[in-house]
Amino acid sequence: MNITGKITGIKYKVFLSEDLETIDINKFNINNVTPFCLVKDGKHSFAVSKWVSPKRTRSYPYERVYNTLNTSKKITVIPIIKDEDFDGDRDFLQWDTVSLMSLLDVFVIFAYYDKAVKNPDYDNKITDFLFDNKYIISKIKEIEQYHSSALHWNLNELKNNLHDIIDKTKKCYTEIEKQTGVKLHNESGIDNFKNKIGKDVSLFMQFSREKAEKAQSREMVTTQPKESLSTLTKAKITITNYLGGQYFFTVDEILIEKDTVYLIESKHSKNSILPSKGDIKDGLLKMILYSNLCEVSVDGVPMKSRAVLKLTSGKINDCLTSEIPVWDRAAFLLDNDFSQEQIRLIDVSLDEAVGNKFIIKIENSK
Repeated sequence: MNITGKITGIKYKVFLSEDLETIDINKFNINNVTPFCLVKDGKHSFAVSKWVSPKRTRSYPYERVYNTLNTSKKITVIPIIKDEDFDGDRDFLQWDTVSLMSLLDVFVIFAYYDKAVKNPDYDNKITDFLFDNKYIISKIKEIEQYHSSALHWNLNELKNNLHDIIDKTKKCYTEIEKQTGVKLHNESGIDNFKNKIGKDVSLFMQFSREKAEKAQSREMVTTQPKESLSTLTKAKITITNYLGGQYFFTVDEILIEKDTVYLIESKHSKNSILPSKGDIKDGLLKMILYSNLCEVSVDGVPMKSRAVLKLTSGKINDCLTSEIPVWDRAAFLLDNDFSQEQIRLIDVSLDEAVGNKFIIKIENSK
């Protein structure tokens, strides 16, 4: 089953974001700050988040970005390449990540690691990666004086600076390999990445799209450990934005009722009564996309769509959805052994769903 849809603009109000620690830029070090914070430089301020890998599935980068979305100017720092050892994966920046950040009006600083140490727990792996902080600060100051959109900045950085950053990345990994004695991937892979994306954004889009479609196809036949699905049905969804850029996702579950398709993102907890806040926020970022879809088709047939975030655990009694009025939630909350913090998390999440016209469903995984 193939689903397509378009996003012409984002309308969404964030309810569950965290308070951001404020840091003066003169004391700012990207390697020491929390995963999301507020950076002040005189009268200017920016919400800054950071990724630990260009891969979207590591360390909840969506949650980190989500926590900055209530701020007017948002920056996220993404390493363009992450290489931990020769035998493991080497992750590269993907076009869809850049396109998604642009759609959310987030400025991307394409960054590189200039330091790392040998992992004491493994003979052939490196850890404790550090960004070049001076470079990050210089880019923040550039954005401070930049008066066009995040989209324009991101495309300009890709076109004019990505090759230079790739060269710096290659040089730094050569030095890290020399200093740690840990064998990393062959440099030819980085050269291939540089050559394939060229300086033409459309080539980068094509290169990333091919990799994303392969990953999407692999995920179609894989149930992730944190997913507990009632239908075990997965479907490809391809989202086109107003730029013609495309995102390739796999929807965890699909439900079709008459002329409406329900796009269900599932978050499951095996040990706790409720998925973690990080899992929920990761799901909410998908809701921003799915709740803003228009012109949706399923296998070429036009349909209405509803976005659904399903939270499951084997320890939950009964079921609660955001479509149930606030005054009718008490019985469900009393019947389950939720902590006060979990009750607040549930209440705010349900309010966010109501405010943004999608559905949250909390139920037993069985």
